[in-house]
Amino acid sequence: MNAKRYTEEFRIEAVKQVTDRGHPVAEVASRLGVTTHSLYQWIKRYRVPPAEREVAQDQQTEMRCLKAELKRVNEERDALKKAAAYFAMTTE
Repeated sequence: MNAKRYTEEFRIEAVKQVTDRGHPVAEVASRLGVTTHSLYQWIKRYRVPPAEREVAQDQQTEMRCLKAELKRVNEERDALKKAAAYFAMTTE
């Protein structure tokens, strides 16, 4: 599946046509050749002021990193538990 990529300027202009000018979402989507789902997602994203959007994006990035680190640490812990159990059985 080859998804089209649209520039941020294109997305913002599409959102403005709906929010500022009052055009229906379905009309704007069909005129621009995008899905209504995509346009609704863009409206949801660009409704937030840029400063708040940047903060939210930074928080999401940090959360993704923390989740990846937590997964790695849990895997290490589980491996150490198995190793400890193995060595405990061999010494008895």
